[in-house]
Amino acid sequence: MGLLGIDIGTSGCKAAVFHSDGSCASVAYEEYDVSRTQPGWAELDSVAVWGAVQRTISRAASGARGDPVRALAVSSLGEALVPVSRQRIVLGDAILNFDARGASYLPELEAALDAVRLYEITGNTLGNHYSLTKLMWLRDQAPRLYQQTDLLLPWGSFVSYMLGAEPVVDYSLANRTLLFDVGNAGWSEELGCVAGLDLGKMPHVSASGTAIGVVSDVMADALGLPRNVTVVTGAHDQCANAVGAGATTEGLAMYGIGTYACIVAPFAERRDARAMMAQGLNTEHHAAPGLYVTFMYNHGGSMLKWYRNTFAAVEHQRALQAGRSVYPELLAEMPAEPSGLVVLPHFALTGPPGFMSDSRGMVVGLTLETPRGAIAKGVLEGCTYYMRSCVEALPQTGISIDGYRAVGGGSQSDAWVQLSADILNAPIERPTVTEAGALGAAVLAGVGTGVFDSVEQGVEAMVRVERRFEPRSRHVPLYNEWYALYTSLWPRVGGFLAEVARAQDALS
Repeated sequence: MGLLGIDIGTSGCKAAVFHSDGSCASVAYEEYDVSRTQPGWAELDSVAVWGAVQRTISRAASGARGDPVRALAVSSLGEALVPVSRQRIVLGDAILNFDARGASYLPELEAALDAVRLYEITGNTLGNHYSLTKLMWLRDQAPRLYQQTDLLLPWGSFVSYMLGAEPVVDYSLANRTLLFDVGNAGWSEELGCVAGLDLGKMPHVSASGTAIGVVSDVMADALGLPRNVTVVTGAHDQCANAVGAGATTEGLAMYGIGTYACIVAPFAERRDARAMMAQGLNTEHHAAPGLYVTFMYNHGGSMLKWYRNTFAAVEHQRALQAGRSVYPELLAEMPAEPSGLVVLPHFALTGPPGFMSDSRGMVVGLTLETPRGAIAKGVLEGCTYYMRSCVEALPQTGISIDGYRAVGGGSQSDAWVQLSADILNAPIERPTVTEAGALGAAVLAGVGTGVFDSVEQGVEAMVRVERRFEPRSRHVPLYNEWYALYTSLWPRVGGFLAEVARAQDALS
């Protein structure tokens, strides 16, 4: 039986067909761009992205004819919602989490919602990166679109719906709206009332790995899929990544190294709200039943992309023309020892605990002799120091991490994974399949169709470890020293960087 995993991201989508033993029969990928039609706006063109998704599914299906697809599930980015009609007509674009619209509603919501009560309901703290404030903006500033919209669907449920399934979203993806009641596993009438939103426009909710319909005959024929392919609920991409990495038990965390560097730590019992809030940590259903997860993240891959575009634009273009990635040769320039730099990775909105938007990044320690490769390594070190600072706060919440599974594009770099093991001072295992979102979705597709009795059985059958990276005894103390310098930097320069941010905002 072929299991199709579909992974929808902010900058591209992937479709991969897996055999039930975890081997990949076929894979297809297509990139797209974020639309920025006005300052501060960031959207995905829903029609264009849906077209890209269809093309990747078609290419993946055509490449796996020896093992026809029998079931599929979708992993997707969170927060962004697609407005659609009951006739499966796309009505508008999807506002992304880093879009500035909706921020003006935060004071109103803060006054109306007790912060602890909000966390107890949703497992999240108030912020403009969730769907809630975007929907309030849509209601007030695009009232015609809001009224015409029958369903507001997160990308995972949108793709499933357009393929022919019922309008259903899994618990983890529903969590990203700030309208989901984690304890009751349903939409919160209390929050819908406070925000003045029509929860009837939201999809039904169900656990990950639940069969919710079949691909329609029209879509099956158009995409080259067999008839009656079962559609199964997938997960928020980070939860699907964790399943695809095999991080489905307490103590073993997923370390995603991609556009975002993200650690996903599973735990069984909900933790004290105040303890979690103090560290800026969320609580979300895992795609594996009986578990929750929390996220620690920063813009690791985005910062490396900035480095590539700034310091190696010519090499990047040459590599593109030759059909290869420039990253391996850029990372090969990194020194074997610590870079000798301290990089504050506040190049974009930070993750927990601060979620700072009024800061800026810094590279400290540059001299006329600093080579380009040292700057690349300093960027990766700074991002990893940030992750370490988050992990070191976990004991205060009762969550622990004993080891990691590294996935994502950056995990293919031995140097990056080894650097992370040294700084985190913990072993990191790398699975054979590092693009874990699609694999995790495929595992869930297998669970929803009875190929596997449980997520754990699916992980055991489909996830393999390729290599284990141990912290190097000589490098750990060196990085401890540099980490101490890193942690002392923000208290010294935080106020100054906030002033720089305000001055830059004034210029724009």
